[in-house]
Amino acid sequence: MTPRPRLLAIMGSGETAPTMARVHRRLVESLGAPPVDAVLLDSPYGFQENVDEISLRTVGYFRNLQIPLHVASWCAADDVLPRERALARIDDADYVFAGPGSPTYALGVWERSRLRDVLVDKLAHGGCVAFSSAAAATLGVATVPVYEIYKVGAAPYWAQGMDLLAQLGLRAAVIPHYDNAEGGTHDTRFCYLGGRRLRLMESMLDADTVVLGVDEHTAAVFDLDADIVTVLGRATLTVRRQAVDTVFPSGATVAIDELRAIAAGGSPTIEFPSARSSTADTIDPTPSLRAEAERLERVFDTGLRSRDVNAAVTAVLELEQAIVDWSADTEEMDGTDRPRAMLRRMVTRLAELAVVGARDPREIVAPFVEALLELREQAREQGSWTLADTLRGRLTAAGIEVRDTPQGASWLLAGSPGSGLGER
Repeated sequence: MTPRPRLLAIMGSGETAPTMARVHRRLVESLGAPPVDAVLLDSPYGFQENVDEISLRTVGYFRNLQIPLHVASWCAADDVLPRERALARIDDADYVFAGPGSPTYALGVWERSRLRDVLVDKLAHGGCVAFSSAAAATLGVATVPVYEIYKVGAAPYWAQGMDLLAQLGLRAAVIPHYDNAEGGTHDTRFCYLGGRRLRLMESMLDADTVVLGVDEHTAAVFDLDADIVTVLGRATLTVRRQAVDTVFPSGATVAIDELRAIAAGGSPTIEFPSARSSTADTIDPTPSLRAEAERLERVFDTGLRSRDVNAAVTAVLELEQAIVDWSADTEEMDGTDRPRAMLRRMVTRLAELAVVGARDPREIVAPFVEALLELREQAREQGSWTLADTLRGRLTAAGIEVRDTPQGASWLLAGSPGSGLGER
């Protein structure tokens, strides 16, 4: 049997968003002929009350990609049996995936276990370790305590990481969410640290330790057999040494030796102009759920204006599916409120259109028909038989059947079932 390739994928975020679907497929396909045994390690979010819900959403996301994913559940450090079951499951797996949550919580669960040895063995003998977001932050020699610093207000410090990057010959601290911009009025780049705190924390690192920054919805895929790294997704990979950034754009494939040389203080041998605007091998067709929702709302509006109900309904269905897809990404959940409001508004407008369409057409035309019949009656009373006949002829041409009775004129829509139906 051909051995599996040795891959380490570091994702900045969006691990279960539509933007990263091609990355997962590419990694699994790289492992060779199916079946590929893929497992999800839930430790990073094991402290959350909805841990099972997150796992189910993630399994569903992979199912949509035609990738069966099994959960290796290990939520607490003192859970001996779950720990050993999870480690055995990971040891057997071809594809090991972990994502959002708390980096320090995950490290606390994994502390004094043999997880690092199992992952090192995976990278030594074949398989893929794909860690994103919080899990990705644990891969370096030092780890950003995101919750403690950004949420609780602790003074900046580093937690000890697993140092899995030592297998690549790199001494680095991994910072996911490198280009985060959620703060709006305040700096949340560099995994919510901001520039000031990053500079302070850089000064705490050993001189031979660099920062490996992975932007959101971006993956750095390290092929240990070929000794290369490929950047996939929306944005860039950054090697930062002493506050100097070397940026590799999406689509770039470079020797890992290039990163080692930069980490050792050398200058990059390759330059990538306009790195952040590169579209090479770009995977992100929908940069954000809100952008996709706004696009579909425009399609919906155009459909209504042109009376193209099918186009309007299709836009509603596509937006609903987009919300479902993006909701699978636990890091994007907070961004669904606005698109959901847009979806409700679109459905409401469709309902209003349906109400108009569902009205009895006789109710709609009645005021016009009865006004013409009144004019016809006046013409007849005045002896203007030609005008009266003309008015009747116009009504008949419009699909209105006029009947003269001793009690006066009555009418119905042509083709209405039943002789009395529609009479006024």
